[in-house]
Amino acid sequence: MTVRALINTLKSILLRAGIEDPDADAREIICSLLGCEPSAFITKGDLALSDEVCDKAADMARRRATGEPIQYIIGSWSFMGRTYMIGEGVLIPRDDTEVVVREAMKLLSPLSSPTVVDLCSGSGIIAVTLAAQKPGAAVFAVEKSEAAYGYLTQNIASNHAAVTPILGDLYGCFNRFEDHALNMIVSNPPYIRSGEIDILQREIQYEPRLALDGGESGYDFYEAILRLWTPKLKKGGFIALEIGEGQYDHIESLLKANGYTEIKCHLDIQGLTRAVTAEYRP
Repeated sequence: MTVRALINTLKSILLRAGIEDPDADAREIICSLLGCEPSAFITKGDLALSDEVCDKAADMARRRATGEPIQYIIGSWSFMGRTYMIGEGVLIPRDDTEVVVREAMKLLSPLSSPTVVDLCSGSGIIAVTLAAQKPGAAVFAVEKSEAAYGYLTQNIASNHAAVTPILGDLYGCFNRFEDHALNMIVSNPPYIRSGEIDILQREIQYEPRLALDGGESGYDFYEAILRLWTPKLKKGGFIALEIGEGQYDHIESLLKANGYTEIKCHLDIQGLTRAVTAEYRP
């Protein structure tokens, strides 16, 4: 079977299952098996494939047809030019997180050797990217889940990142840092309301609830971060948080109540609130 014929076979499987973008997923599956970029299909359409490759691709498509995320099936995903190992038990990297990363990078730019803590680090996309963009920074990545921590340490190693991983709960491990020791706290914490998770699309149901559930209000982790971790920031230090749609006003009030100024909202490419940054000026 040729690459072109296999794409059509996989698309047929995915179309019948109601997958949103069967063409893209079919190409991702084949790329993962051939070790090539999607753009390579321009020249590979007539390439003959072995039965083994075709059988593996069909098995992967059938998994995708059940709703399992393509990222888990492939076992890796790209974020801001780097590849991260992911799978069951860790939050899937999403382009939305680029907003908070880019804003954090801007704030860190003038600093020579900043100390940064990434809370709820998951696969490590934030910590690894910041460490790569800011050589000389002391970057720590805190993750509670042992499953996610396994991916975090793999991704730190595979990307040769100067990041120190910490297996711990943000509710407890703040005591590992001295007061006024940090230049920045950055986080993409769980922020979905508990009652809304079960009605989200089926792909999200495969992701760890621990990485999604922000409590009844959706603000549990923001409140804990500001209460427990703010004392660890230097005066003039920064916080950068990914947030959900409609959460900015309440988080702004929390920041003001905890001594933050220069509070700014940042939008994603769809014009939705996606991140907030602020400076600590008690």
